[in-house]
Amino acid sequence: MKRILCRILGVTLTVITGLRFEEGCLIVGVRPRRGRELRCPECGRRCPRYDAPRGMRRWRALDLCSTMCFLEYAPRRVRCPEHGVRVEAVPWADGSASRFTAAFEEQVAWLCVNCNTKTVSELMRVDWHTVGGICARVEKRLREAAGRSRLDGLRRIGIDETSYTKGQRYLTVVVDHDRGCVVWCARGHDKETLRSFFELLTDRQRASIEVVTRDGAQWIADAVSERCPNAEQVMDPFHAVQWVTDALDGVRRACWREANGAAKAARKSAPRRGRGRPRRGEARPELDARRRADAVKGSRYAVLKNPEDLTDKQARTLAAVERETPRLWRAYNIKERFRDVFKAPDPVAAAARLDSWLSWACRCRIPEMVEAGRKVRRRRDAILRAVELGISNARVEAINNKIKVTQRMAYGFRNVDNLIALVMLRCSDLEVTLPGRAV
Repeated sequence: MKRILCRILGVTLTVITGLRFEEGCLIVGVRPRRGRELRCPECGRRCPRYDAPRGMRRWRALDLCSTMCFLEYAPRRVRCPEHGVRVEAVPWADGSASRFTAAFEEQVAWLCVNCNTKTVSELMRVDWHTVGGICARVEKRLREAAGRSRLDGLRRIGIDETSYTKGQRYLTVVVDHDRGCVVWCARGHDKETLRSFFELLTDRQRASIEVVTRDGAQWIADAVSERCPNAEQVMDPFHAVQWVTDALDGVRRACWREANGAAKAARKSAPRRGRGRPRRGEARPELDARRRADAVKGSRYAVLKNPEDLTDKQARTLAAVERETPRLWRAYNIKERFRDVFKAPDPVAAAARLDSWLSWACRCRIPEMVEAGRKVRRRRDAILRAVELGISNARVEAINNKIKVTQRMAYGFRNVDNLIALVMLRCSDLEVTLPGRAV
């Protein structure tokens, strides 16, 4: 019967010494099996006892149907020749800091990967903050079990940052393109933060990295050049198109301000008309100025959207922009020509299209587009290499979105280390399983 109970509770190498009910909870007296007691929690070696037990401790175990269950034992301290005096390790829990059995923590971690923190808290009857600490311990245990091998075989990686709370606070995320998962995540978004990732790698692992995809952040470029000089840095096409799109939006706003100001000035300076309908062919400068302003007003989605995705109303708005606002129409064509670079059939054609676009952008006499052209020119080779390899930061951006969903599901994290642990459980290749289930 005791062996059956051990199987139900998910504990191993454990002897049950007694059972009792206390305040509606089942208290199970346990002890380590002979040969497993008096073990150092750091190295696992058997050590001499240092002193007598100091009192009973309890570990929360998996519920038995609707009854909460606790394991009770009085641990002793041992003297390890390497680590000094430590509380002995117990086979049913991970380390002396945890107040839960390993099976209980595995179930909580699996639930956190598949549903929100509030639901896990209510189902497992633990505090909301406790769930984050459990995820951190399980992630650390799985990461240590995987060891350095999880960083082996990195050939193509993507690096990006994502905000995790207001106040310009970011996480740096490193993704393996080949496996499609996160391999590293840390708080901060600067060169020192990224250096800490490369310091985890051996010389052989750093040498195996062939391609690094990134956005236009200079701190990423500097850290990669310093730690992985042989890796080829590839500019993400999406970010390059975004630069030009932002420049186009700046042109649209400037055109709206000018047109709206001209319409107001024309209205104020227009002579007073008498009663009745205007004569046929009579010039109305204030109406022409207002028509030009209305062509720009509400054109944001029409000029920023891809032509193939326009609605009928947006297509009519774009036609009005072509008639009434030549500068905005020219900037729109520059944006579309840049998108054509990434539709080229081969790298040679892409290079020709990009060089032609750079020539046009630099002499278009639109300050916003000239600045965007300069920014693209500085990263010309990295952009063309992305076209040649057919690789981008799309997978990294998708994982960043998954991190945002994780934050929303938990309604935020007060401890960023718990957030990082949950990100690694959800987005990496660590195997989180239910207790008693095969991997």
